[in-house]
Amino acid sequence: MRIFNNGISRRALMQKAAGAIVLRATPGWAQSASTWPDHSVHLIVPYPPGGSTDVLYRLLADNLKEKLGQPFIIENRPGASGNVGIDAVAKSAPDGYTIGGATIGHFSINQFLFAHMPYNAERDLVAPSLTYEMPNVAVVVPQHVPVKSLAEFIAWAKARSNGITIGSPGPGTTPHLSGVLFATRAGINAVHVPFRGAQQTIPAMLAGDVMFAVDNLASYISHINSGTMRALAVTSAKRWPTLPDVPTMEEAGVKDFVVTSWAAYALPAATPTQIVERISAIHKEIANEEAMQQRFLTAGARLLHSTPAEAKAFAAKETKMWEDVVRHSGLTPQ
Repeated sequence: MRIFNNGISRRALMQKAAGAIVLRATPGWAQSASTWPDHSVHLIVPYPPGGSTDVLYRLLADNLKEKLGQPFIIENRPGASGNVGIDAVAKSAPDGYTIGGATIGHFSINQFLFAHMPYNAERDLVAPSLTYEMPNVAVVVPQHVPVKSLAEFIAWAKARSNGITIGSPGPGTTPHLSGVLFATRAGINAVHVPFRGAQQTIPAMLAGDVMFAVDNLASYISHINSGTMRALAVTSAKRWPTLPDVPTMEEAGVKDFVVTSWAAYALPAATPTQIVERISAIHKEIANEEAMQQRFLTAGARLLHSTPAEAKAFAAKETKMWEDVVRHSGLTPQ
């Protein structure tokens, strides 16, 4: 082996040069993870402005800006049940400067509703933390459905030869699939009546055209509080803080029925662990603030936080459940 005058072998020189090439080729995001964020971050909300997802992620963006000292700019990119926006996240540079405001559909449901998904959530995304959850609530209009409990409703529904009608904001939504799950577990003959959102379902229920819904609490809370609708059960694991007298599904007699419209941050899978864990830690700080907890409850949601590993395990569990529910619904990928 030839030794150069400075005592370095040719092999050592070649290894040193190769290391320099690798260093120069290392993407900027890997080198700058320790300084993240040093400029503005884009938070993609995959739904139009004004909806619950948009409103809640704007609250989070404001707090992230305050804690991290950089602007968090909301970009609304709706389309294909949110797949358009989350696909943009999955295909963005994994440098922490593009974050997705993802929801349950993007991690655990859409793959069973779309024949050609543009991304694979398990392979292409990492979730630093769960962010929030919103329960559904089982509701009736007392004027048209004379029951005071979920058990009474199930008995009333089973006694009807033609079954019941269940309204929802559309096929494949969590209210639709929650209705399917409820009818299956309760052994009720039910016909699904799809609408374009709760703003259409509610008038139909008040008119007596639809008998029942298991829909988003935020959309129905004012009618529940006014007495025009009766809440029979909530689908969260525990009683909801703003409806302490309304039982959970399990308390009301329907076992293994925990269904919430949950959300999580989403990043490209190759994002450096240091950035992923920092987002998780900062969100935990936000979720532990009492003022923020109250703001979310007022909006109909509850703040959550988790580690990346916990978020991954939770999404996997939810995916298995929703695969079964979609199969029972009769929906096929389009």
